[in-house]
Amino acid sequence: MLKPLADRVVIKMQENEETTKSGIILAGSSKEKPQFAEVLEVGPGTEKIKMEVKKGDKVVVSKYVGTEVKYEGEDLVIVSQSDILAVIE
Repeated sequence: MLKPLADRVVIKMQENEETTKSGIILAGSSKEKPQFAEVLEVGPGTEKIKMEVKKGDKVVVSKYVGTEVKYEGEDLVIVSQSDILAVIE
């Protein structure tokens, strides 16, 4: 697994549904980028930044954030903790 440094977090984005409530199937370019993700790994933090998320948390992130990477066949995103807007409880 990727081990992030400092205040970075490795997340896996959750896919949005491809069909609207009324049954309309959205084309790839029409779909909205997902904002919900699962935390896979958490960096150690820094002297000034305490890590507030943990592995397994479900989170909401800003749109179009982070660095997308493909690791062992999975599409993952590395973000700074400050890009995480909320933890879903």
